[in-house]
Amino acid sequence: MTLLRRLSIVIFVLVAGTVPSALPRAAEHHFLYVAEPGIRNYVEYGGVGVLVFDMDQGFTFVRRIPSQDVPAGKDPENVKGIAANARTGRLYVTTFRRVIAYDLATDRRLWVKEFDGGCDRLALSPDGRLLYVPSFEGPHWNVLDGETGDIIAKVAPNSGAHNTIYGPDGKRVYLAGLKSPILSIADPSTHTIVGGVGPFSNVVRPFTINGGQTLCFVNVNDLLGFEVGDIKTGKRLHRVEVTGYSKGPVKRHGCPSHGIGLTPDERELWVADGANSAVHIFDARAMPPKQIATVKLRDQPGWITFSLDGRLALPSTGEVIDVATRKVIATLTDDARRPVQSEKVVEVVFADGKVVKTGDQFGIGRVTGESTVPPAAR
Repeated sequence: MTLLRRLSIVIFVLVAGTVPSALPRAAEHHFLYVAEPGIRNYVEYGGVGVLVFDMDQGFTFVRRIPSQDVPAGKDPENVKGIAANARTGRLYVTTFRRVIAYDLATDRRLWVKEFDGGCDRLALSPDGRLLYVPSFEGPHWNVLDGETGDIIAKVAPNSGAHNTIYGPDGKRVYLAGLKSPILSIADPSTHTIVGGVGPFSNVVRPFTINGGQTLCFVNVNDLLGFEVGDIKTGKRLHRVEVTGYSKGPVKRHGCPSHGIGLTPDERELWVADGANSAVHIFDARAMPPKQIATVKLRDQPGWITFSLDGRLALPSTGEVIDVATRKVIATLTDDARRPVQSEKVVEVVFADGKVVKTGDQFGIGRVTGESTVPPAAR
């Protein structure tokens, strides 16, 4: 082999080894998908459809994706839930009657299916293959094939099916019903109930879990605050009432606190207060969590979630709150200049035209391991 050829090979190997790392990575772009009508069926808060906002450009309105076909003179169906998955590139929206599946790359509706018993707030497996869809306050959850929408199984805890969280590791699904003080736990490998947490002091309303799936934080009827449960033992641990504020009449849900979420780093727990149009912030590193701050909102909140990076809190009232400063930095407005509100929102991240990350409609903890709470404080 000639000296020139040897040098060429060496240069090629060196360049080939360095070029990939030198190439710029595709920039991520973050969008918020907002399903409407996401406050009951009230069209004044954003109309009908899935509204897309550019999170990297001050939450400016981008476009409206058609959803329901509403006949003239008829009311739209309440949107009940939203979920997205990066692996499959799909978005799902439930109304109280049906599930709508979208291709996130094209905004195209892939299928629309109506189910006996209706639908409520769904959850999606981490791999995007399974949907757990509660019936509309009925006895069962339908387990659907994420690609086709076909029913695979039914899980029936007879709890008044309502809210659903899929565990981050895909091994457990958490099922809350309007008629039970127990948070049921299902095994998605067998589609059977394998445990529960509680009983809590009243029926379980919105709830969240930590990333290690050791703790749950639940709203319950007639409580301005929340309760804490141990997922491993199934026991209720604590009852925490908001101090300095009184319960009062609420517009919706009949529950003083309807909305609860952990920041992704699990340092803070944010809790909705309908009557006082506020969210209360608790230090979740203590057990029980300690109340530390309050943020006033423009209307009564009924839900709260967070951006994937944990910098932003997203209450259902349409404000965008900087978590570090606890200041409102943006408000959502649609293409008709209406203030937008919705309890069904999810973050979707694109790079090179492909979905690379998705958030969750629930403010779930994202810390791996058992818990951020010191063992002595549990």
